[in-house]
Amino acid sequence: MKKQLHLYYSGKVQGIGFRYAVADIARRQNVCGWVKNLDDSRVEIVSEAEEDVLNNFIKQVSEHFSRYISDVNVEWLSASGEFHDFQIVF
Repeated sequence: MKKQLHLYYSGKVQGIGFRYAVADIARRQNVCGWVKNLDDSRVEIVSEAEEDVLNNFIKQVSEHFSRYISDVNVEWLSASGEFHDFQIVF
């Protein structure tokens, strides 16, 4: 079943290629949605895919940036179906 995952990453997650790496991980797994930097130094991600795919997605992001992430806020929601690819939002 498709789900939506809304994430906020805190730590040193801006200025290190975080958004580009997240987009690459998402695209390789056919995860749809977007990633963007926030003014408060966090990074926000909204993503949709099958639940097991999303679990693997957040695992890969966490492993790739483990030394930069200090906190992550995770919210699981019902999929909206509004996304058809994965974008970096500026």
